[in-house]
Amino acid sequence: MATEEAFIQGQGLVAVSRRIDAPADQLFATLVQSALHPDIDGSGMIRGSAGDVCVTGVGDTFTMHMHNDNFGDYEMTSHVVEYEPARRIAWEPVMTGASLPDQQANLGRSAHYRWAYTLEPLDESSTLVTESFDCTRSPDWLREAVKDGTVWLDAMTASLEKLEALAGGSVA
Repeated sequence: MATEEAFIQGQGLVAVSRRIDAPADQLFATLVQSALHPDIDGSGMIRGSAGDVCVTGVGDTFTMHMHNDNFGDYEMTSHVVEYEPARRIAWEPVMTGASLPDQQANLGRSAHYRWAYTLEPLDESSTLVTESFDCTRSPDWLREAVKDGTVWLDAMTASLEKLEALAGGSVA
């Protein structure tokens, strides 16, 4: 049975944890495949991957086709900043394409936020997976727009449910 916990670690740092009945290495193998991110995304913003990148370490990048009502269609290139096989992966996205003229000025600028997945094996066949969003280094306007990350809590919960379903675990 899956258990979830959402928590706020401090202003600008939020996370959701879920026990998933799958080994950490299997879950990590899913998370490093950029082509699977649209299937995991609980926000509904990822429309597709610009290629099938298998992340192998810090410094790797992968690009996602995105959409939301405020930004229209756009692309985010994520720079992997943490990588520990079967334990942790984190990336910092940068907008690299935008369909709306008012978003063109943001191209190539980092907003200094980070998405991460941390995997803690509970036993050979189950893992505590924590998805976190850290905007503690972001500009005030972004922190206000995402309510210090709390706007993502429902999407993060949905992402962990989708990760579990993709890994073949039971979703409660």
